Amino acid sequence: MDRLSLDRLFVAVLETGSFVAASGRMGVSSGQASKMLSRLEADLGVQLIKRTTRALSPTEIGQVYYERVRILLEERDALDASIRQTSGAPSGRLRITAPMSFGAVQLVPALLAFAEQYPAISLDVSFSDRLADLVEEGFDVAVRIGRLSDSSLIVRRLCDARIVTVAAPTYIMARGAPQRPEELSQHTCIIDTNFRTPHSWSFHDASSGQDIQVPVTGRIAFSNGEACLTAAERGLGIACLPSFIAGPKIREGKLTPLLHNFEPPVLGIHALYPPARHLAAKVRALSDFLSDYFRSRAEWDEGW
Repeated sequence: MDRLSLDRLFVAVLETGSFVAASGRMGVSSGQASKMLSRLEADLGVQLIKRTTRALSPTEIGQVYYERVRILLEERDALDASIRQTSGAPSGRLRITAPMSFGAVQLVPALLAFAEQYPAISLDVSFSDRLADLVEEGFDVAVRIGRLSDSSLIVRRLCDARIVTVAAPTYIMARGAPQRPEELSQHTCIIDTNFRTPHSWSFHDASSGQDIQVPVTGRIAFSNGEACLTAAERGLGIACLPSFIAGPKIREGKLTPLLHNFEPPVLGIHALYPPARHLAAKVRALSDFLSDYFRSRAEWDEGW
């Protein structure tokens, strides 16, 4: 194992606070990570990190070494990035995290097209509705939907995601269609627990310009938009869904849009990545590609 990798591992351990998280960032096992740190300490002849069963913390000399070596590693990475950007096509491994439904339905075709255009870049993609910590878990890019929490991450808006209120024709025949959001209290709703406020739906009154918040209830709740879509298609209630999920079923006539003049606020679909002195060419290439791809291919809002 080269000295550069040992130094990177040491920095990762201090920044993440654990061998498990640091090993994930470095792509090694936690056992290997512990051995790498021991080898670095042996090479330097000093103890860099105090280990207890509850925490890891730097020794005094370890803190000094961390502050100096972190700067050196950043400068080396910046030099490496600048050389790569001027020497040819983007290359390397890209680790990406994205939400489950959007990732499986809409992002996969985009990533496959990206892979065809950039054969020197390898993709490692994780689909999960959990908000991963990019720095701690070693991701290069995250795709996220909705209002974003304040953070140090760089954000690029890729496109908009409309939210539509829908129900199956069979449900409407049996229960009627609400004319205003407040009438949802008289209906059975299908709850998507991935929403920020799953039991309180937001609407915008196009005529008055007012925002409306409506409490909703229902006997079915899923933490997955496609599962909510299936329940709505079977007539089990009214659902509030992103148009990239509901659009195809609306075009097929299996779902009917409701509350046309009270559409929920539009959400943004974003690419996020950690700040860096020089943005890696592979990250810039993906960000530019996804922005162009979704700007020209947001067909989920067409035809209905």
